[in-house]
Amino acid sequence: MSGLIFTSPWLLLGLIALPALWWLLRAVPPAPLTRRFPGVALLLGIPDPEAESARTPWWLLLLRALAVAALILGFAGPVLNSTTRVTGGGPLLILVDGSWAQAADWDATRARIATIAGEADRPTAIEMLTAPTPDGPLFRNPADLQGMIEGLQPRAWQPDALPAWLETIDGTFDTIWLSDGLARSSRAELASALQQRGTLQVIEATAPSFAILPPVFEDGGVDLTVQRSTAGPAFSLPVLAQGTDPNGIARTLATASADFAADATAADVRFELPPELLARMTRFDLGTAPSAGATALADDRLRRREVALIAPAGGSEAVNLLSPTHYLRQALAPSADLIETDLPTAMRAGPDVIVLVDIANLTPDETATLETWVDQGGLLVRFAGPRLAASDMGRGAVDPLLPVRLRAGGRSVGGALSWGEPKTLAAFTEGSPFFGLTVPDDVEVTAQVVAQPDPTLAARVIAQLSDGTPLVTREMLGQGQIVLFHVTATPEWSNLPLSGLFVQMLERLSLASGTALDEASLVGTRWAPDQVLDAFGALHSSDSLAPITGEELAVARAAAATPPGLYAGQGRRIAVNAMSAGDTLAPAIWPAGVQVLGSDGAAAVALRPWLLMAAIVLLLVDTLASAALSGRLRGRGLAALLLIALAPLPRPASAQDFDAGFAISATSQVVLAHVSSGDPEVDSIVSAGLTGLSRALALRSTIVTGRPIQLDLDTDELAFFPMIYWPVTAQSPLPSREAYQRLNRYLRTGGMIVFDTRDAEIGAFGATPASRRLQEIALPLDIPALETMPADHILTRSFYLLQSAPGRFTSDLWVEAAPPEELAEGMPFRNLNDNVTPVVIGANDWAGAWATRPDGAPLLPVGRGLAGDRQREMALRFGVNLVMHVLTGNYKSDQVHVPELLNRLGN
Repeated sequence: MSGLIFTSPWLLLGLIALPALWWLLRAVPPAPLTRRFPGVALLLGIPDPEAESARTPWWLLLLRALAVAALILGFAGPVLNSTTRVTGGGPLLILVDGSWAQAADWDATRARIATIAGEADRPTAIEMLTAPTPDGPLFRNPADLQGMIEGLQPRAWQPDALPAWLETIDGTFDTIWLSDGLARSSRAELASALQQRGTLQVIEATAPSFAILPPVFEDGGVDLTVQRSTAGPAFSLPVLAQGTDPNGIARTLATASADFAADATAADVRFELPPELLARMTRFDLGTAPSAGATALADDRLRRREVALIAPAGGSEAVNLLSPTHYLRQALAPSADLIETDLPTAMRAGPDVIVLVDIANLTPDETATLETWVDQGGLLVRFAGPRLAASDMGRGAVDPLLPVRLRAGGRSVGGALSWGEPKTLAAFTEGSPFFGLTVPDDVEVTAQVVAQPDPTLAARVIAQLSDGTPLVTREMLGQGQIVLFHVTATPEWSNLPLSGLFVQMLERLSLASGTALDEASLVGTRWAPDQVLDAFGALHSSDSLAPITGEELAVARAAAATPPGLYAGQGRRIAVNAMSAGDTLAPAIWPAGVQVLGSDGAAAVALRPWLLMAAIVLLLVDTLASAALSGRLRGRGLAALLLIALAPLPRPASAQDFDAGFAISATSQVVLAHVSSGDPEVDSIVSAGLTGLSRALALRSTIVTGRPIQLDLDTDELAFFPMIYWPVTAQSPLPSREAYQRLNRYLRTGGMIVFDTRDAEIGAFGATPASRRLQEIALPLDIPALETMPADHILTRSFYLLQSAPGRFTSDLWVEAAPPEELAEGMPFRNLNDNVTPVVIGANDWAGAWATRPDGAPLLPVGRGLAGDRQREMALRFGVNLVMHVLTGNYKSDQVHVPELLNRLGN
């Protein structure tokens, strides 16, 4: 419901005084008295310059009454289309859900909070249910809440419980609840409790919310479920599969459509992706306004794990079924990428899991390498066999690559213990990663290697036979683990490899992708938040958050204690998403008696300034009318008033008007300029990059530059700027016809444009959206023939001696092609083109490498470690060379400097 309200309605009582004001104005000036005086005849015919009305005209009285009424109404604070009626004298609580569902419209929600607080002429408090204050609402003057309102941010989870302060707060208060419109179990109870404290009014979001459930890997593909909060007509929504390209740049790798049927609230989506793309998948996003609910993070459960199968060397197998890795291959091939080679080659491939099948003898170097690999998070799975049983491995001291010591005695030929009757498997105990799996009655063991008993053996047993003999043991080593199956990987000692239980056990050990996350497999582990998701769907670092236990992670839902994001541990990363499997979106249901208003009405308009302005205008008109009636508004006075009235009227600005201030700021010193990329985030990075380059120029040369400027190609004079940096994205707008004329004139008169597609030149030119957009932008430009920058180009020596032009990436750089000339004898450099190259085209994201924060620290990462620092330094040096080249032209091509350059090159 909308309408007109007053923030200070008691001031409207002043309207009662209008009749008295009317009577007072009628009495002033007083009516003239008639007196007979014969001498007045002498004054007849003489003009009176100061005539005075005998009675105030009725229209002038009405004008004055309207001016006073406008003042009274203005100071009463009228608000049109207000969705709230913040009347009353008691405290007011503004309650906000503050979940991800409000992120898409958060600016409007925050503005609505500010409007409600501004209209409330009483103590006011603001509370967010996703981040409640421990001590409860603090009611204070609404004027003191402005800073708090500006800092309000939604959270990436939904409120899941009643705020603790609800039971401890005293007194009564009215509540305005800004709801995200989603149903949850605690809503009705909280609404009833607030109704007992005072009046409750709800402003609810009417637009539907969209969310995506966690992805599920099944049958080689990824299944997703997209939900909407309210049923409606048939509707399609794009789903974007995001990941990284081979250079680590985030890109959209695949797109699908979530097709909602009429009156349906869920739609299923499936991505069929090759393994190499699936391995680079990081997240799935809906094509709506970004939010945590519209994002589903991918983790290691979606990635096909690389498993190296290492069999004993020598002894070719005539029959495939006799191969020691045959059954492992059959169990793992549908869900993992297998590497079958020798151990040194497998280590170079960097697998996730290494399986040693009856490998008894390892060199010291192989042992040390494997131990380091496991310590860093690798999973080593070993299977017993005749070779391991016959060896001395693990007989005395504990072998670092075995979870237990092995017994030397009590074995038959080959060292394997034999029984008169085969033994069956015992049920898996709680705490084992296999807990919950059904043990078939027909799985039997006829021989095995036996663990040496010791006080800690029981803690390392995760599967055992019916007589208590360990069958599978495990030991944690650093971030990884070592698992030993005490039987062979073939049916030689047991029929376990022939059963479905064998596949399930391997899945529980995370040898395959798509494995389920269960509490039993996470017992005793700790997981540190690596990156957390905010309400707007963006990932941030989480150094300030404490690790959580594996048991907590197994049942974690998005909340303040376990925010959605990626958690790292045990060599893996597990995602906690804003939506959990099985969650549903539904519209909120409110108790009877709660007034619910929509949030999609017309925007509230404060009428106070308009009424006060109207009152001022009416008083000015009253002044003019009074002057006219008294005869003072003649001749010069009328002309002066007309001049004053017309003087403030602004003259319409012309696009061609000369902006002297802009010209002075652009030419008083060297200014680096850039063109909008169409992406505000990219533009801010480019501005920070040019600022960082300006700082480097000031420190390393005599060039002092001003603050970088973002150009409007249609209105700004380009000739003021020696170099223009143009970041190109797929969304970059095409210049207008007039802008192209200005750009071509700029290029022909000595200007230089640096085009940067920021995509590391993936594939051939034109293979990426940004490079294709660059082709469209550059088509009408007067660009000369280009070539890749030769090793002796002026850009390689205009200040620093360089061999390449790296940024955040390193790829080819294109400049104006020089005329074909032979290298002069005795000269190291060609006599290249005399003028500055008008264009420089690359894809190295130089601005990203130059970008710094206000404190001077790098804004974006470049490479890794010392190599990355070196690459950033080379990028800055190239930036300095670029500016020097555009300012000095072919100065360094002058052959008079060749001896000095040769001397420097020789040193």
